[in-house]
Amino acid sequence: VQLQASGGGLVQAGDSLRLSCAASGRSLSNYVVSWFRQAPGKEREFVAAIRRSQGSTYYADSVKGRFSISRDNAKATVSLQMNNLKPEDTAVYYCAADMGTIPSSIRDIRGYDNWGQGTLVTVSS
Repeated sequence: VQLQASGGGLVQAGDSLRLSCAASGRSLSNYVVSWFRQAPGKEREFVAAIRRSQGSTYYADSVKGRFSISRDNAKATVSLQMNNLKPEDTAVYYCAADMGTIPSSIRDIRGYDNWGQGTLVTVSS
């Protein structure tokens, strides 16, 4: 599945952004969908995930309480609402999806076969 991430931009600390992940020509309802991010000089890290069936969500400790992942089945997209952004949230954000990701692998980049191209989020202090 081909993924398209969008919604990044330049904001100030404390602002909000909403990222969106869409799949070309199909719904993401049968996929586990996650967001990862990669800051300059750092490894790609898990941010948030949403499962298929009951829509259980998972978050990295660094974003818990500030970020929220959700599905919009009508639009066949998965969104990441980011509130109270901090300079350390600056990174390229990638969405990833897979039909076979198991809960123990949901935070692992190796658990996903499908990746979007990334969208840059820059938070100034």
